[in-house]
Amino acid sequence: MRAISGLWRWRRNQLRRATDLAEAWVALVALLLIAVAAPVLGSLVGAVAQDSLQRSVLEQQHSRHIVTATVVRELDGARLEPDPDTTSAHGTRSRVLADWTAPDGTRQHGPVMSNLKSPHHGDRFRLWTDPHGRIVARPLDSATATTHAVLAGLGAALLVAGTVESGRRVIVWRMVRRRYARWDQAWDRAGPDWGRTGTGS
Repeated sequence: MRAISGLWRWRRNQLRRATDLAEAWVALVALLLIAVAAPVLGSLVGAVAQDSLQRSVLEQQHSRHIVTATVVRELDGARLEPDPDTTSAHGTRSRVLADWTAPDGTRQHGPVMSNLKSPHHGDRFRLWTDPHGRIVARPLDSATATTHAVLAGLGAALLVAGTVESGRRVIVWRMVRRRYARWDQAWDRAGPDWGRTGTGS
């Protein structure tokens, strides 16, 4: 990383300029921020995400229910309500008109997706619904929530590290530009007398 390579300017050298020391300080601060602040912030973000997602897991497990639906007939080209529970990479999905009873006892009827390969009248399959029988997504499980929280924490840490490194590069770039500007001014002051015998005497 450039922040680490910038620390070489700390070493004692007769040719070391003040700007070299300043760049070394910038590199040291950036390295400390990346090594300390980024992991700490990532851990905090991950912990907050984990707490929030686990609460969502509990809420969804209490508010979403699995019911058994009965096929009325197979549909072709009908507009359907999404049912992620039947979305399986290993199963064949089919569109059907179905009946099911909601957890609150009301009877429901409508087009849905089923995991039946060849649905027929009277076939049964499972659906996730809310207490009133409306089709909902499968509730989030604890392991998936934890994975999302870890990814959120990791993403936050990487974002901090990238921001710090970008800031370091901008600061160093501005310092280098000022250094070159001072060199140009020095050359301009030397002007056409540079190299002539007796210049400066």
